[in-house]
Amino acid sequence: MKHLLSALSIVAVAFAAWLVPSTGADAEERYGKQKVVYHINYTGGKDDKKYRGAMRNIQNHINAVGADNMDIKVVIHGNGLGLLAAAKTNDLIKGQVVELKSLDVEMHVCANTLRGRKISYEKDLFDVYKEDIVPSGVAELSRLQQMGYTYIKP
Repeated sequence: MKHLLSALSIVAVAFAAWLVPSTGADAEERYGKQKVVYHINYTGGKDDKKYRGAMRNIQNHINAVGADNMDIKVVIHGNGLGLLAAAKTNDLIKGQVVELKSLDVEMHVCANTLRGRKISYEKDLFDVYKEDIVPSGVAELSRLQQMGYTYIKP
C-alpha cells in the first residue's frame, strides 16, 4: 500500500508540473521568433477599457513568447488615435504605453488621420515623435503583412 501511495504521489506531482504554463526556453521552443502587427482603429469605450485591454493583450503576448523573441508594431489610425490622446491624462494607459515601448514595441501613427482630424502629434498625443508617423495606417498594415508580420486586431 505504501508503494502505491508513493507512486500516486509521483504521478500527481508530474501531472501538476505538466499543468504549469511553460516559460523561458520552453516558450522559445514552442513559439520561436515572432513578428506581429497589432491594429488599433477603434474608440476606447467607457473608461478607455478597450484601449487598456489591447495594451494588456500585447503585454500578455510578450510575457508568453519573451521580449527577445518579439518584433511588435502597433499601427494606430482613425479613432485609434484616442489611445495616445487618452495616455496624456489616463495614468493606466500612459503606464502601459511606457512599459510596451520599453520592450521595443513600436507605435506607428497614421499621417492621414493626423491631417484629416487636425491632430498635432506633439501637443495632442502622448510620446509620439516624427519617426513614429507613417504615411497611411492601412498601407502600413499591408506593408508589414507583406514583410511577414502576423496581423492581430485586439
